[in-house]
Amino acid sequence: MPSNIINRRFALTAAALLTALAIAGCGKQEAATPAASASAPTPPAAARVLVVGTDAAYTPFESQNDKGDIVGFDIDVVKAVAQKAGLEVKFVNTPWEGIFNSLDQGDRDLLVSAITITDERRQTMDFSQPYFDAKQLIAVKSDSPVARFEDIKNLKVGVQNGTTGDEVVGKLLGKSSTAIKRFESTPLALKELEAGGVQAVVADNGVVVHYLANNAAGGFKTVSDASFPVEKYGIAVKKGNAELLARINQGLEAIRTDGTYARIYASHFGTEPKQAGK
Repeated sequence: MPSNIINRRFALTAAALLTALAIAGCGKQEAATPAASASAPTPPAAARVLVVGTDAAYTPFESQNDKGDIVGFDIDVVKAVAQKAGLEVKFVNTPWEGIFNSLDQGDRDLLVSAITITDERRQTMDFSQPYFDAKQLIAVKSDSPVARFEDIKNLKVGVQNGTTGDEVVGKLLGKSSTAIKRFESTPLALKELEAGGVQAVVADNGVVVHYLANNAAGGFKTVSDASFPVEKYGIAVKKGNAELLARINQGLEAIRTDGTYARIYASHFGTEPKQAGK
């Protein structure tokens, strides 16, 4: 083979080797770039807004005003607790019948809706320290002969479905009794009492007293009974969420200590709390 051809082939081979080395050098440089960017500090994530489920049909604890805003005693308490605990919250109107399921599925981070703490409910969710004391109360027409709980045994009774009022009436009349008429909210049950569709309504005292005070023309009266135990409301969180529960309890203690709770209570009920929900 002529020498000039050999020289040309050698030159071409050398050039190819140099090109390959150059490409390899570029490849190492590109590979180093992600490592350099990975070492850069990650900006802090914004604090997540906690979703609070509440059935806004339970005045004065939670309801919607003319603008559609959710307001009430429970709402003011949770806002104050969140501020003390360094939490950000938003309230979402959630029907009572699905409210506990929304917490279990993670659609809500916590619940505040005049929820009575019971042993049965503790099995599926965790509760804060109590923040309000309640008791069942019977509402009847002014001329009703009802004087105690036993007297409603042969009457048609209205309750809000799934509440402790529903439970106590179910124990007295039988859970499947056709004399029990269940409603989506206590105000609806009380409207039915006014219309004559039921002869008594059993529900939490705070809601009954507020309704009667604002519907004097309904001709109602209330009947208490010594057999009704004191019930305690709590803020519910998903079972096992100990960190969130601790912060809520921290906030509750703070608003009790500095007088915020007492001011909120007085603004909604007109009196000072006897035990500040303890």
